[in-house]
Amino acid sequence: MTKEANGRRRRAGGWVALALGAAAVWAAHDIPLQMGSRKIGKRADGQRGERYRSSPQFSEGKFRNTLPATEMAPASMSRVLAATLTNRDRRHPGSPIPVITPETGGDGLYVTWYGHSSALIEIEGRRVLIDPVWSERCSPSRLQGPKRLHEPPVALRELPPIDAVVISHDHYDHLDMESIRNLVDLQAAPFLVPLGIGAHLERWGVPATRIIELDWDERATVAGIEFIATAARHFSGRGFTRDETLWASWVIKGPNRSAFYSGDTGYFPGFAEIGEQHGPFDVTLVQVGAYGDAWPDIHMQPEDGVATHVDVQGGLMIPVHWATFNLALHDWPEPADRAWAEAKARGVNLAIPRPGERVDVDNPPAVDGWWQQL
Repeated sequence: MTKEANGRRRRAGGWVALALGAAAVWAAHDIPLQMGSRKIGKRADGQRGERYRSSPQFSEGKFRNTLPATEMAPASMSRVLAATLTNRDRRHPGSPIPVITPETGGDGLYVTWYGHSSALIEIEGRRVLIDPVWSERCSPSRLQGPKRLHEPPVALRELPPIDAVVISHDHYDHLDMESIRNLVDLQAAPFLVPLGIGAHLERWGVPATRIIELDWDERATVAGIEFIATAARHFSGRGFTRDETLWASWVIKGPNRSAFYSGDTGYFPGFAEIGEQHGPFDVTLVQVGAYGDAWPDIHMQPEDGVATHVDVQGGLMIPVHWATFNLALHDWPEPADRAWAEAKARGVNLAIPRPGERVDVDNPPAVDGWWQQL
């Protein structure tokens, strides 16, 4: 090889190294911002800190469940990690998940499931967006972490005017920085969040005037809709510390219609109490996916999800938290199969829409097993 060729080769290698370095910097530069604010939990000061520390859910520097919940036993971690290397194909659909272009309009009660736990509730002419996650990955990294199994049914910029955005907790598959920052520019709606999450939002550029932080059993009214943060059995954290922000389920009540969203949770007696205090509900959106034997206290299995629907006195049940991100070891369609079987066994009215499919709560589509064809 000539000196000239060697020189070209070295220069080309230098450009490749430079490009790879630039790509790594691009992929990593948002990670500290993604991990959220450090001014939360026990480190919060001023009025916000006083409010956190006065919460019945807050003690010894952390928010806590009413019923203790084990996140994952240390002895189980090696077994779970080993299991992730087997049966990978069964955790992904064999063909594309069908996505429907959503519709809006009308004064009744409608739910459009966008995938995972992201959904739009249209309640008596108002629109409530729940846990919006539009990013390719639910991760602080743009290159690593669970990747979407289907595209969002609609672009964020194509959403209709939203009256309120509700967040259940600060995990990456429920609180997505990029989606939040885009919604700040695209919409004028306030963000209703559990205690602590307001600090994340402020760091990402959400005006304080658009943030409503609630403790469990606190309520706020926005655009004629009442929102009540209610208990859940879960945990929180976006970085190396946990439980410095609160998690919640949500009651959403219009003048005549109502909805319940479970957020992420393990099954616990608090749901029966929510049903007694705030039910019955016309529709529930209940977590049924990403469960495992190693973490039974923080994610419900499908049968528990149906029991939760019954406990809160729900009318129509719509399963959520499945089909979009691979977050557990079970087969990807299993949550829908098990929820459908349990709903039939217990006489529960169920709808399992395709991503983007709009469900009329008063006239829901029959369950057709669409996921079983994939």
